[in-house]
Amino acid sequence: MRKKLGSKVFLGLLMLFFYLPIIYMIVFSFNSSKSLSKFGGFSLKWYEQMFANKTMIEAIYYTLVIAIIATVVSTIVGTLASIGLSKSRKLLKEFVLQVNNLPIMNPDIVTAIGLMLFYTSLHIEKGFMTLLLAHIAFCIPYVMLSVMPRIRRLDPNLADAALDLGASPFYALRKVIIPQLMPGIVAGALIAFTMSFDDFVISYFVTGNGVNNISIMVYTMSKRVNPTINALSTIIIATITVALIVMNIISMRKKKHPHTSYRKVFIVGGLVLAIGLFGLSSLRSKSSSDIDPMAEYGCNTLNVFNWGEYVGEDTISDFEEKYNVSVNYSVFASNEEMYTKLLGGESYDVLVPSDYMIERLIQEDLLREIDLDKITNYDKLSASVLELPYDPENTYSIPYFWGSVGIVYNSETVSKEDVENEGFNVLKNPKYKGRIYVYDSERDSFMMALKALGYSMNTTDQNEIDEAYQWLRELKSENAPVFVTDEVIDGMINGEKDIAVVYSGDATYIHDENPSMVYYEPESGTNIWSDAMVIPKNSACPLLAEEFINYNLEEEVAYNNSLYVGYTSSVESVIERLKENEFKGNNAYIPRSDYPLDEVFRYNEEIKKILAELWIKVKAT
Repeated sequence: MRKKLGSKVFLGLLMLFFYLPIIYMIVFSFNSSKSLSKFGGFSLKWYEQMFANKTMIEAIYYTLVIAIIATVVSTIVGTLASIGLSKSRKLLKEFVLQVNNLPIMNPDIVTAIGLMLFYTSLHIEKGFMTLLLAHIAFCIPYVMLSVMPRIRRLDPNLADAALDLGASPFYALRKVIIPQLMPGIVAGALIAFTMSFDDFVISYFVTGNGVNNISIMVYTMSKRVNPTINALSTIIIATITVALIVMNIISMRKKKHPHTSYRKVFIVGGLVLAIGLFGLSSLRSKSSSDIDPMAEYGCNTLNVFNWGEYVGEDTISDFEEKYNVSVNYSVFASNEEMYTKLLGGESYDVLVPSDYMIERLIQEDLLREIDLDKITNYDKLSASVLELPYDPENTYSIPYFWGSVGIVYNSETVSKEDVENEGFNVLKNPKYKGRIYVYDSERDSFMMALKALGYSMNTTDQNEIDEAYQWLRELKSENAPVFVTDEVIDGMINGEKDIAVVYSGDATYIHDENPSMVYYEPESGTNIWSDAMVIPKNSACPLLAEEFINYNLEEEVAYNNSLYVGYTSSVESVIERLKENEFKGNNAYIPRSDYPLDEVFRYNEEIKKILAELWIKVKAT
């Protein structure tokens, strides 16, 4: 009795562990505020925003279309291949099965890089078709893995008996063999659909031209709290739950009435799916005007590659409407990801990399010079973002956002005097042990260590680098910081830690959500960074790209971008406007300028490799 009770309790706790986060997410998808910890009242606003978000609708559409096509094709190919192998010689069959298992055993990243290089070597433009072919390729092995065991259990005389009774080979396949294999085929199809629907790593490296699936979109939207993701996830969970209930009902009725035909059920299901896809297609479509953009710009589609959550909500759609063009808007999570995609043969018209990466792209002759005569809003730019070391004459780049790296601390639990007196060294103060976030980035972490020691963050002196390495090792071993990336934002908003090293734009958002969090730029100096808009040399639409760059410098557009993202605008009037209104009293919004100890990162490949190796050792300490 006690054992049974204990088993039930354990099962209950296990179910709670699995489903409590899902229930939590569903509840907060109806929250009227953006908070993930405080429920501000019931609201459907995030569902409305989800259906109004063209990028999200397109991601859902592409995910479903690719998953459905990949499932159908891989199920047909995998089933026929399995049947064919069953009639093949043993040596050939074993060889093919071993080859079939390789994609399943391979890490996704290996398959992803291999497919990307394959497409690149053949000069295939990456987009919908490359993504679809990749999904079909990695789904087929799962179908075969599911169907082959059913074939082994199949009576080999059934097909021969059907042929002896006058059936054609195709009729025997359709009426005798396939029905016997149906459980394995259905299981394989479900696995294929799930694998395609969920895939991120392979999809990220083989797609392009604005074709994203849900996984890529959620990954790039995770920088900030975005409750529309909760709304989307809730809809997906509800859909899966309904589908499972229907399938269970069909399964139970099939047991009671084994000869009942369920063709009508599948027809209705197909119609519902078709109507859903048609609805998504309608939502993602946009109207066209009488203007022919081809005549003026030579193209009507602009490919933009930007950071996730780094543009105003209506910026892209308003540009499309104003210029009657289509924008394929893709996002990346790091400069290195952007660089890899660019070297992989991707063709983009506008990129938004950071200062040191722009310097690298200039050195490698990958950028096109910008015609400043076409940038009529150039004179609106703040002097703080012009003529920076990575592009002193702004020949290749037009500033987009800028800021600094500093310390955010909880004013209720951390001494202001400690922070101001110690600067970055406050991270080593034993009073704050275990209550610290540090960026999981060798560049930013070595910057704070070098500045804490009084050195230049662009130093090439190996002794100074070694001192910074020891500083970071001591920090890791003595004060146990948590190394994070974008999750630092939610962590500090919710007060999970007391001190964090963050970018000024993230600090702006953190302070807005939690006024107890204060931003400070150490007197020892810090990194003043800049992200700018550039045009790659392989751009197919440079004239429209220059129009897009100029458009983002219009005051209202720049204002909406900066207000939504929280990072400092490059347009002087927008800086003043937000400083006096929405971000009044938020000292993180305006980074300091002309401070002699502040620096801009310079590109140095040799030093970058050294820091990357040392950073791995720091985290392994």
